Amino acid sequence: MIPVVSISALLLISCGANKKLQKAENDLKSSQEQIHQLEEKNSALNNSNESLKKDLAASDSRNNAINTEFNEYKKACKENEEKLSTLREILIDEANNLERLEEILDSALNDFHDRGVHVYYKNGLVYVSLEDDLLYKSGSAKLGEDGKKALSTLANVLNQYPNLKVIVLGNTDDVKAKKGDNWTLSTERANGVVRVLRDDYKVDPIRLTSAGKGKYNPVAGNDTPQGRAKNRRTDIILNPDIDKLWSAIKKGDR
Repeated sequence: MIPVVSISALLLISCGANKKLQKAENDLKSSQEQIHQLEEKNSALNNSNESLKKDLAASDSRNNAINTEFNEYKKACKENEEKLSTLREILIDEANNLERLEEILDSALNDFHDRGVHVYYKNGLVYVSLEDDLLYKSGSAKLGEDGKKALSTLANVLNQYPNLKVIVLGNTDDVKAKKGDNWTLSTERANGVVRVLRDDYKVDPIRLTSAGKGKYNPVAGNDTPQGRAKNRRTDIILNPDIDKLWSAIKKGDR
């Protein structure tokens, strides 16, 4: 027979062991839950890390694309700046040439200044304006000898500048022409000047253009004889060598 005291002691020992076991099991369960939570957090962090890597890779790709585009833009800007610089130099050179041409023509036509010939530079063009009293009889499109002399002097200068384009523009006042209309008269007068420049003074016809504006290009009022006299004129307009500009543009576009 086992003593009563021994059984009680065994029971106490057994209860103590059970409590420790239960605590250990609880601690283990808690640890497992913590491990599970940590694993979930770690998985989430890994997913987030992968997402960040993808975002970073996409960002790098975008940055590379942006850098490439920016470099191409800088290159295009530089090319355009060089092209503009070339065009600016050509324009300045042409403007200087035309200003010198104005001085040459003004000096060459000095004897005709008091007879209705005016030379001036405006908006990148040289104008030689000849009043019709010098060139024609009233209402006529036939050139007189004095007009031919003025055109001869002009042609001698023009032939020294073979690249300049020449526009001959006829103008009238608002008084109705004796024959036909003013537009026809102004056009025929411009045609007459072109024919003389071409046939008598050997100006290359490829350079020549004629047109008439009739009464629609006045430089003075038509309410006085003096104003009408100024409006009855032929303007010879000298244009710069545009071919240089086109050549520079085409060269820059290659």
